[in-house]
Parts: sequence; structure tokens; C-alpha cells
Amino acid sequence: MKVRLKGDAICTLFLVVALGSLLYSQLEHLAPAGNKELTHKKPSVTQRIFSDPKAPGRPVPVEATVPRPQIIPMVRRAEVASNRVQTTTSPPLTDSTFNFKRYLLNKDNRNFNLLINQPKKCRKIPGGPFLLIAIKSVVEDFDRREIVRKTWGREGLVNGEQVQRVFLLGTPKNRTVLATWETLIHQESQTYRDILLWDFMDTFFNLTLKEIHFLKWAAEFCSNVKFIFKGDADVFVNVENIVDFLERHDPTEDLFVGDIIYNARPIRVQKSKYYIPETMYGLSIYPAYAGGGGFLLSSRTMRKLSRACKEVELFPIDDVFLGMCLQRINLKPILHEGFKTFGIVKPSAAPHLQTFDPCFYKDLMVVHSLKVAEIWLMWNLLHSPRLSCTQKKQVKKPFQWKKKVQTATQASPF
Repeated sequence: MKVRLKGDAICTLFLVVALGSLLYSQLEHLAPAGNKELTHKKPSVTQRIFSDPKAPGRPVPVEATVPRPQIIPMVRRAEVASNRVQTTTSPPLTDSTFNFKRYLLNKDNRNFNLLINQPKKCRKIPGGPFLLIAIKSVVEDFDRREIVRKTWGREGLVNGEQVQRVFLLGTPKNRTVLATWETLIHQESQTYRDILLWDFMDTFFNLTLKEIHFLKWAAEFCSNVKFIFKGDADVFVNVENIVDFLERHDPTEDLFVGDIIYNARPIRVQKSKYYIPETMYGLSIYPAYAGGGGFLLSSRTMRKLSRACKEVELFPIDDVFLGMCLQRINLKPILHEGFKTFGIVKPSAAPHLQTFDPCFYKDLMVVHSLKVAEIWLMWNLLHSPRLSCTQKKQVKKPFQWKKKVQTATQASPF
């Protein structure tokens, strides 16, 4: 009897110890990180202002978090780390988590296969097209490609000049979500004959690959084109104004026109999308480059840039990389007021107009960051026979944007 009681006591004691250990681990598991270690305090947060390289001089607020040193006993470090992984949600990965080490190890890999080609795009036009529209896109943005096809990106005659179109794509980042993407994109290509697809992954930092591969393609398959417009799918383009502007230029001469950015400084803040460490770019200022919303270049400049891209080291920001290539061929880009790659601001000369008024757009060439519905609406408003941009009675002349051209040596408008 005593032996049985002693055994029961030992068993009960064992169960109590096990239960206590379980409760302790659960309490530790649920406790906030600040209660685990007395030395762990909330990080202090300060507000800093930095410049965006896409628009130098324009302040961008960035939260700089500076945590105090955290003391964790060596014995429990792995356990604490394990608990945090289980009880907290990891922050979403952004472009600021870019792996520069991996990029530097693979940056010389610049030759990727062309999976979908349009070799007859320019050759089927006698003498070559006057203007080739090349639009950066991603596989999943079918709606943006479709609205471009139905509005400003239409192929055919514009002001008597032949215009052709291609979309520039890489393979999607998440192929499991887009399980049928290959079938869909090949079907789209067969329907419209305007898809160029390369087998590099379509990411922000791979846009430079899209730049060099397009220039290589244009030099090989579209060498007879006279001018090229290259831009994003979320822009509104007044192709009639572009054709009118280009008709006054010679395609056999150098030309590079857009919203040119001068004296932009590299961003050294790791949280920024455009962060560049000094080990990758040691100079304090970038060369002059065009805002990526859209720019124009001549056939001669296209061929020069295609060769220069082979000699310039790849850089993860495509706009800046192209500026480096322009510097390589000693060509100064031209600033034109008709390119609004950062949107438009209501000028004091037309206080009665709203910024989405078609009269704002009729003298422009490129306006960036429009939604699909806005592109469709603006195109239809501008082509409506009822459009009238007559000013109010107190204004004698209709408002027009200044059509001045600045050289790259002049001050930036930003």
C-alpha cells in the first residue's frame, strides 16, 4: 500500500512538473517581446527627409528606426528567435530588400533568350515605320496593354506617318499564381503580334535588362525605323503631337528628348526603393537621365545606345543606366516641356482649368501615372469633335503649354 501511494505521489509530482513547464512555455510564447527581456525597449523613431532620384529636390519622408542594443542571453537566443518567427508576422518583402550581393555576382549575365519575337514588325512596312512605340509591361497587366492598343498606341497612320507598336515583357515573378500565363501570353501574341518576351524575371531591378534587350532587338529587327518612343503602360501619350514634333527632325542625326533630370543624388537610405550603396556607385551625382515615363530617340541614337549598353556595367535603376550610356556616347539629352513624367500641376496662366481637363493635355506629349479608365477617357475627350478649349471672356488667347526646348546644361525644373 505504501509502495502504491509512493508511486502515485511520484507520478502526480511528475505530471505537475510537466504541466507547469507547459504553462510556462505557453506564457513565454504569448508574452510580448518587450516583457521577455527587461533590457529590450521600444526603438526610437525619427523623421528624415531624403530626395527621390526620380525627382531630385522633391523631399521624400523616410522613417529611420534606430533600435537600442538588445541583450539576449546566449542560451536562449535561438529559442527567442524561434518564438518570434511563430508569433509575429514578417513584414512584406519590398524592392528595398534587394539582394545586392546576388546582383553583383550575377550582373554580368546580360544575355537572355527571346521567347516571343516579332521579327517582321518593322520589315513589313516599306521603308520602315516612322515611329515605333515600345511600352514596358508585365504579363499580368493585360488590361493596360489592351487600353493602349485601343487608344494612343494604335497602329497605322498618324498625321500621314506609319506607327507600329510592341510591348516589352519578362517572365512573371510568381509563376504559380499565374499558372496559365504562358498559354495566355502566346495567345495574346498570336492575336495582336505585338509581344516581345524575354526569359529574365520581370522585377524592378531587372528593368535594365529590359532596356538593353530592347535596344539590341531594335538594332537587329527594326533598324529601318526612323524614331522610337519608349515608355510605360500607365502613361497618356499624344501621338499626334509627337509625330508633329519629330517631322521637324532628321532620323539620321542624334536625338534624345524627354523629361530630363539633372544633378540627382544616389539614395543611401536602405529603406528606399532606389537605395544604392557606395560600393556600387561611389560618385555623388548621377549623369543626366530621362524620367522613365517616356522619351523619344532617333534611329541613329538607338544604334549608338545599343552598342554603348554592351560597354557600360549594368546598374539596377534603368533610367540612370540609360543616362550612363548617353554619357558614354557623349550625347546630351534634351529637356522638353511637353513630357510630364511626374504628372501635371495647374499653371497660374490657366486658373479656370482642372488638371484632368483635356485642354491641359492637348498640347502635351506624355503624362505619367494615369489609371486605365483615365487613359481611355482622356483619349476620347481629346478626339471628340465637341472639344472646345476657348477661354473665358476675360482671357483673350487660349492657354498653351510653352514649347521651349532646354539643353542638358540648363537647370532642372524640379
